Amino acid sequence: MALTQSDIDTEIKDLQDAYDKAVAGGAPVLHHPRRDYAPYRSSLLRHPKQPLVAVSGGDPEAVELSGPVFGVTDITEHDSDLTLQHRGEPIGERMTVSGRLLDRDGRPVRGQLVEIWQANAAGRYAHLREQHPAPHDPNFTGVGRTLTDDQGRYSFTTIKPGPYPWGNHTNAWRPAHIHFSVFGTAFTQRLVTQMYFPSDPLFRYDPILRSVTDEAARNRLIAAYDHDLSRPEFSMGYAWDIVLDGPSATWIEEGR
Repeated sequence: MALTQSDIDTEIKDLQDAYDKAVAGGAPVLHHPRRDYAPYRSSLLRHPKQPLVAVSGGDPEAVELSGPVFGVTDITEHDSDLTLQHRGEPIGERMTVSGRLLDRDGRPVRGQLVEIWQANAAGRYAHLREQHPAPHDPNFTGVGRTLTDDQGRYSFTTIKPGPYPWGNHTNAWRPAHIHFSVFGTAFTQRLVTQMYFPSDPLFRYDPILRSVTDEAARNRLIAAYDHDLSRPEFSMGYAWDIVLDGPSATWIEEGR
């Protein structure tokens, strides 16, 4: 029989209760989820099960020889404004998303490449393999990038994405979110995470978000509405910082 949302809810609750009980008994707080979090079914199939493979010759920089190279000149003025990348205007709620990239001590991480990708306002990605039969927006590709400034700040202008079905189980819907990628100083240092929006009713049903069993760590993935970031007569504003390490670290998809 196909898995239902009720089945997934029960699994999520059992794992959450087990985690809460373990922490109450003195176990350490887990800021990142298990890689084989069962309610997120595909994680059982694709997470690493073997030891890491050493780079040939022992030189990690050798990997960079076949990877992309990014610099200041690669970023254009429109790369961070996803509403200006086509001839027409995209459909949906315009918003500004801004925050700071910080190290574990709260210091700004400067000059780092930050990329985002997301669904459109109807919950559809501009991807050839997209299966969701929601409307395609010809004026919205859903990808952007920028470099952090001297204060570690990034900023994007975009459209609020819609929720979408994802096939993990019957009637499974992902909360609205934006994917973030931070590259550090090398391609092999790339970190990927997701930003969510306040008060989404789908939070409790989503096994990807709920795989972060520590509530404080989970809440750090949710942006805050920031009226000062809102632009008059144009866009709503959301603030969201990314912390790379330490007790306040932002959840990273690849784990630690």
